[in-house]
Amino acid sequence: MPAVNPQILVWARETVGYDVSEAARKLRLANGKNATAEEKLIAYESGEKSPSRSLLLKMSKQYRRPLLTFYLEGPPSLADRGEDFRTLAHAVDPSQNAIVDALVRNVKARQEIVREALLSEQDHETLAFVGSYSQDQGAHRLVELIMRSASIDLDAYRSRKTQEDAFKYLREKIEHLGIFSLLAGNLGSHHTNLSTDVFRGFAIADTVAPFVVINDQDAKTAWSVTLLHEVAHIWLGASGISGSLAERKVEQFCDSVASELLMPEQELQDIFPFESLHKFDAAIDAIDKFASDRKISSRLIAFRLLRRNAISQEGFNDLSAHFYQRWQEVRDRQKQRAKDAAGGPSYYVLKRMRLGPSLLDASERFMRSGELSTTQVAKVLGVRALKVGNLLSQSHAA
Repeated sequence: MPAVNPQILVWARETVGYDVSEAARKLRLANGKNATAEEKLIAYESGEKSPSRSLLLKMSKQYRRPLLTFYLEGPPSLADRGEDFRTLAHAVDPSQNAIVDALVRNVKARQEIVREALLSEQDHETLAFVGSYSQDQGAHRLVELIMRSASIDLDAYRSRKTQEDAFKYLREKIEHLGIFSLLAGNLGSHHTNLSTDVFRGFAIADTVAPFVVINDQDAKTAWSVTLLHEVAHIWLGASGISGSLAERKVEQFCDSVASELLMPEQELQDIFPFESLHKFDAAIDAIDKFASDRKISSRLIAFRLLRRNAISQEGFNDLSAHFYQRWQEVRDRQKQRAKDAAGGPSYYVLKRMRLGPSLLDASERFMRSGELSTTQVAKVLGVRALKVGNLLSQSHAA
């Protein structure tokens, strides 16, 4: 095994967002008689001392890098995010961006395995709709194309009993087009949860294996909007990361597509009780009922009302803050109930939900045909190889 390149140690630490002091603490380096914990780390990073394998294993875990990374000749290039479509309202904790990079690397590695497996299938055809549309053709036409291509029935979507069921319906329609969808808002631990300010979604606009990722740390009422937003990116052929603020034209365009598909402007104009907007509490009640009936978020309705000049920017800000605070309170109560409950959804139920039926079905097909090994399928599904059998077998029982 070659010697560790000290430059890699510095690069790995800096890209995860840790300064020397924080990294030394994360790695549990102890102060000694001759050197502090920080000085010890600096000695490793300057090449004065060689780290032990046990320390490299700690670095691999804390810096979120494969162990072999530390033996490369030089720092690898940054993860190819595609284009970064985000507009960030404030300075972002570097560790959050490091988590985004790690998540993107993980998804791209999984997508590449699926892509190669699909290309090996004799009857596989590329997807003509990927990159087939341009913004100057207008959002309304793309709404019609997506709905027709995916056979989306808005009444069927709204008739689902819960918001999660409505999202499941929409997801299945989108996946039937050949698009894989993942729910992912961390690196497998709540310690790495990503705020939607930093990461809302991600699209890989590939004609063989297009992928969309939805931040499942967001409210469930937002999942469908994000899914359609990223699908619009696929149609535009625009791979990249989306955030919560949509100031760039492409983000505003994709938001318009998602919003109009789930909430047609004509319906808002004809049905919404605009007279209820004069008082704050009455506006909340009216927006909530209108949104609930249509399986979309109250904030989205408020935003559409703002665009129609039915409410002021100040009014929208107040409503948006109210809806956000209410969602946080509901989420906190749900977390507490989950802690108090004896059971709850199993590991496999949650994993299947995050992976989606299309990726599960494709993975099983690849493994049965011998195209992918169990180890490769485990990589695609983001589980240990020993759990692949249970995960796939339980997907049939679901």
